[in-house]
Amino acid sequence: MSSVNAPQDIKREKILDASYQRFLHYGYSKTTMNEIAGDLAMSKALLYYYFPDKSQLYVAVMNKLATDFINVLTEKVAASTDLLSAFKAQIDNHHNFMVTNYNFFDFFRLNEQNIPAEIWEIIGTIHQTEIELLSDALVKDVDAGKVTAVEVPVDMIDLILDALHGVKVRAMSHKKTGFPLKEHLDEIYQKRLTLIEIFVKGLGC
Repeated sequence: MSSVNAPQDIKREKILDASYQRFLHYGYSKTTMNEIAGDLAMSKALLYYYFPDKSQLYVAVMNKLATDFINVLTEKVAASTDLLSAFKAQIDNHHNFMVTNYNFFDFFRLNEQNIPAEIWEIIGTIHQTEIELLSDALVKDVDAGKVTAVEVPVDMIDLILDALHGVKVRAMSHKKTGFPLKEHLDEIYQKRLTLIEIFVKGLGC
């Protein structure tokens, strides 16, 4: 069975890689299935065999990106020495991910009020993984006597992540979109680092 599926899996991975490069350089709105098929020297009909439309292809690429994001985050948090460094690893990972893949996310800017359920599920998986990893780091710090015990660690981590996610820059307050411009990312990153210092110090013993 694996020998039959392997060529299909390889072709699917090549489609995802080529699509990612297109979405990354030109954005979702300026990428067509014809162009992706052309990049792969593949017929449009074969491309549609794997992915019925561009939106499903985009979701598949995002799912792959999310898996990579989670794998890197897991490694970085595992290497952290305490709750503060674990949170900084999360903030660093998120910032680098956004900077590297910024053009890929033009889909979010264009469809902010109409994000498909499949994408929300991917975002939810990332968020849940962050909660689990950081909750473990919090419990370790509690056991080591570095921070005060909290009744429900996952709830505390969820609250802090919500606060970090809500960080904006002043220039965004007058805009209807909630998605930051690329030039805002560094300022948001620095504010999140400052905020997590305040949060973790507030939890200290």
